[in-house]
Amino acid sequence: MEKVELRFLRITYSHTHAGAYALILSELEGDRRLPIIIGGVEAQAIAIQVENIKPARPLTHDLFKNVSDTMGITLKEVIINDLVEGIFHAKLVLTQGENEVEIDARSSDAIALALRFECPIFTYEFILGAAGLKVEEGDETESEDTEGIKGEPKTTASMTVDELNSKLEEAIDNEDYEGASKLRDEIKRREQTN
Repeated sequence: MEKVELRFLRITYSHTHAGAYALILSELEGDRRLPIIIGGVEAQAIAIQVENIKPARPLTHDLFKNVSDTMGITLKEVIINDLVEGIFHAKLVLTQGENEVEIDARSSDAIALALRFECPIFTYEFILGAAGLKVEEGDETESEDTEGIKGEPKTTASMTVDELNSKLEEAIDNEDYEGASKLRDEIKRREQTN
Protein backbone atom coordinates (compact mmCIF):
# COMPACT_ATOMS: atom_id res chain seq x y z
CA MET A 1 0.00 0.00 0.00
CA GLU A 2 1.15 3.50 -0.79
CA LYS A 3 2.20 5.45 2.31
CA VAL A 4 1.70 9.21 2.55
CA GLU A 5 3.82 11.25 4.95
CA LEU A 6 2.01 13.63 7.26
CA ARG A 7 3.08 16.38 9.62
CA PHE A 8 1.47 17.72 12.76
CA LEU A 9 -0.33 20.97 11.96
CA ARG A 10 -2.35 21.97 15.02
CA ILE A 11 -4.93 21.07 17.62
CA THR A 12 -8.21 22.98 17.61
CA TYR A 13 -11.23 22.90 19.87
CA SER A 14 -14.06 20.78 18.49
CA HIS A 15 -17.20 22.82 17.93
CA THR A 16 -19.42 19.76 17.59
CA HIS A 17 -18.11 17.45 20.35
CA ALA A 18 -18.17 19.07 23.80
CA GLY A 19 -14.82 18.69 25.53
CA ALA A 20 -13.16 17.20 22.46
CA TYR A 21 -10.44 18.49 20.18
CA ALA A 22 -9.50 18.02 16.54
CA LEU A 23 -5.91 16.95 15.91
CA ILE A 24 -5.06 18.18 12.41
CA LEU A 25 -2.38 16.43 10.37
CA SER A 26 -1.33 17.84 7.01
CA GLU A 27 -0.07 15.96 3.98
CA LEU A 28 3.67 16.71 3.68
CA GLU A 29 3.60 16.95 -0.10
CA GLY A 30 0.04 17.91 -0.93
CA ASP A 31 -2.93 19.93 0.16
CA ARG A 32 -5.01 17.43 2.12
CA ARG A 33 -5.55 17.50 5.87
CA LEU A 34 -6.54 14.65 8.15
CA PRO A 35 -8.68 15.65 11.17
CA ILE A 36 -8.73 13.22 14.11
CA ILE A 37 -11.07 13.81 17.06
CA ILE A 38 -9.32 13.33 20.41
CA GLY A 39 -10.14 13.94 24.06
CA GLY A 40 -8.87 16.72 26.29
CA VAL A 41 -6.26 14.59 28.07
CA GLU A 42 -4.85 13.40 24.75
CA ALA A 43 -4.79 16.96 23.40
CA GLN A 44 -2.92 18.08 26.52
CA ALA A 45 -0.28 15.35 26.08
CA ILE A 46 0.37 16.58 22.55
CA ALA A 47 0.20 20.30 23.40
CA ILE A 48 2.76 19.91 26.20
CA GLN A 49 5.28 18.58 23.69
CA VAL A 50 4.42 21.04 20.91
CA GLU A 51 4.65 24.01 23.26
CA ASN A 52 7.89 22.67 24.79
CA ILE A 53 6.50 22.62 28.34
CA LYS A 54 8.63 20.62 30.76
CA PRO A 55 6.54 19.12 33.57
CA ALA A 56 8.22 18.61 36.97
CA ARG A 57 7.86 14.83 36.64
CA PRO A 58 7.67 12.78 33.42
CA LEU A 59 4.22 12.20 31.99
CA THR A 60 3.32 8.81 30.50
CA HIS A 61 4.60 9.57 26.97
CA ASP A 62 7.78 11.09 28.38
CA LEU A 63 8.27 8.02 30.56
CA PHE A 64 7.89 5.78 27.50
CA LYS A 65 10.53 7.85 25.69
CA ASN A 66 12.91 7.74 28.66
CA VAL A 67 12.56 3.95 29.01
CA SER A 68 13.01 3.50 25.24
CA ASP A 69 16.14 5.68 25.22
CA THR A 70 17.59 3.75 28.16
CA MET A 71 16.87 0.39 26.49
CA GLY A 72 18.19 1.45 23.09
CA ILE A 73 14.74 1.37 21.48
CA THR A 74 13.96 3.82 18.68
CA LEU A 75 10.57 4.80 17.33
CA LYS A 76 11.26 4.53 13.61
CA GLU A 77 7.85 5.72 12.40
CA VAL A 78 4.18 5.99 13.24
CA ILE A 79 1.57 4.77 10.77
CA ILE A 80 -2.12 5.61 10.94
CA ASN A 81 -3.02 2.29 9.39
CA ASP A 82 -6.79 1.87 9.55
CA LEU A 83 -10.10 3.67 9.84
CA VAL A 84 -12.92 1.60 11.32
CA GLU A 85 -16.35 3.16 11.93
CA GLY A 86 -14.81 6.63 12.15
CA ILE A 87 -12.04 5.56 14.57
CA PHE A 88 -8.43 5.87 13.43
CA HIS A 89 -6.04 3.07 14.33
CA ALA A 90 -2.27 3.41 14.42
CA LYS A 91 0.86 1.37 14.89
CA LEU A 92 4.29 2.16 16.23
CA VAL A 93 7.26 0.78 14.31
CA LEU A 94 10.00 0.27 16.92
CA THR A 95 13.59 -0.86 16.41
CA GLN A 96 16.16 -2.18 18.83
CA GLY A 97 19.39 -3.10 17.15
CA GLU A 98 18.47 -5.36 14.23
CA ASN A 99 15.01 -6.16 15.60
CA GLU A 100 11.94 -4.33 14.34
CA VAL A 101 8.46 -4.71 15.81
CA GLU A 102 5.07 -3.15 15.19
CA ILE A 103 2.81 -2.33 18.13
CA ASP A 104 -0.86 -1.33 17.97
CA ALA A 105 -1.60 2.12 19.43
CA ARG A 106 -4.31 4.74 19.68
CA SER A 107 -3.72 7.42 17.05
CA SER A 108 -3.46 10.17 19.70
CA ASP A 109 -0.81 8.24 21.64
CA ALA A 110 1.07 7.46 18.43
CA ILE A 111 1.17 11.15 17.46
CA ALA A 112 2.22 12.20 20.98
CA LEU A 113 5.11 9.73 20.79
CA ALA A 114 6.05 10.66 17.22
CA LEU A 115 6.45 14.28 18.33
CA ARG A 116 8.66 13.24 21.26
CA PHE A 117 10.82 10.92 19.16
CA GLU A 118 10.80 13.34 16.20
CA CYS A 119 9.97 10.48 13.85
CA PRO A 120 7.91 10.57 10.66
CA ILE A 121 4.14 10.08 10.66
CA PHE A 122 2.51 8.20 7.79
CA THR A 123 -0.90 7.05 6.68
CA TYR A 124 -2.07 5.10 3.68
CA GLU A 125 -3.57 6.66 0.58
CA PHE A 126 -6.89 4.86 1.08
CA ILE A 127 -7.30 6.47 4.53
CA LEU A 128 -6.38 9.94 3.32
CA GLY A 129 -8.68 9.47 0.34
CA ALA A 130 -11.58 8.47 2.60
CA ALA A 131 -11.10 10.90 5.51
CA GLY A 132 -8.79 13.63 4.21
CA LEU A 133 -10.02 17.11 3.42
CA LYS A 134 -8.57 19.08 0.54
CA VAL A 135 -7.56 22.65 1.27
CA GLU A 136 -6.78 24.99 -1.58
CA GLU A 137 -4.91 28.23 -0.97
CA GLY A 138 -7.01 31.29 -1.70
CA ASP A 139 -10.08 29.20 -2.46
CA GLU A 140 -12.85 31.36 -1.09
CA THR A 141 -16.47 30.94 -2.00
CA GLU A 142 -19.46 33.00 -1.12
CA SER A 143 -21.56 31.17 1.43
CA GLU A 144 -25.06 30.42 0.24
CA ASP A 145 -28.12 31.36 2.25
CA THR A 146 -28.97 28.13 4.04
CA GLU A 147 -32.02 29.32 5.90
CA GLY A 148 -35.15 27.26 5.56
CA ILE A 149 -38.75 28.02 6.43
CA LYS A 150 -39.28 30.70 9.13
CA GLY A 151 -35.57 31.59 9.22
CA GLU A 152 -34.56 28.24 10.72
CA PRO A 153 -31.14 26.95 9.56
CA LYS A 154 -31.40 24.01 7.19
CA THR A 155 -30.18 20.67 8.46
CA THR A 156 -27.77 18.68 6.32
CA ALA A 157 -30.60 16.25 5.56
CA SER A 158 -32.64 19.03 3.93
CA MET A 159 -29.75 20.52 1.92
CA THR A 160 -29.06 19.76 -1.72
CA VAL A 161 -25.71 18.27 -2.69
CA ASP A 162 -24.68 21.64 -4.12
CA GLU A 163 -25.52 23.30 -0.80
CA LEU A 164 -23.57 20.62 1.07
CA ASN A 165 -20.54 21.16 -1.19
CA SER A 166 -20.75 24.91 -0.60
CA LYS A 167 -20.94 24.40 3.18
CA LEU A 168 -18.02 21.97 2.96
CA GLU A 169 -15.85 24.59 1.25
CA GLU A 170 -16.93 27.17 3.83
CA ALA A 171 -16.06 24.82 6.72
CA ILE A 172 -12.61 24.16 5.24
CA ASP A 173 -12.00 27.89 4.75
CA ASN A 174 -12.93 28.42 8.42
CA GLU A 175 -10.70 25.49 9.44
CA ASP A 176 -13.71 23.69 10.94
CA TYR A 177 -12.37 20.29 9.96
CA GLU A 178 -14.74 18.32 12.11
CA GLY A 179 -17.75 20.00 10.54
CA ALA A 180 -16.19 19.52 7.12
CA SER A 181 -15.69 15.84 7.88
CA LYS A 182 -19.39 15.42 8.70
CA LEU A 183 -20.43 17.26 5.54
CA ARG A 184 -18.07 15.13 3.44
CA ASP A 185 -19.55 11.96 4.99
CA GLU A 186 -23.09 13.12 4.15
CA ILE A 187 -22.08 13.87 0.55
CA LYS A 188 -20.45 10.44 0.19
CA ARG A 189 -23.48 8.74 1.74
CA ARG A 190 -25.75 10.39 -0.82
CA GLU A 191 -23.42 9.48 -3.69
CA GLN A 192 -23.52 5.82 -2.62
CA THR A 193 -27.33 5.73 -2.40
CA ASN A 194 -27.81 7.31 -5.83
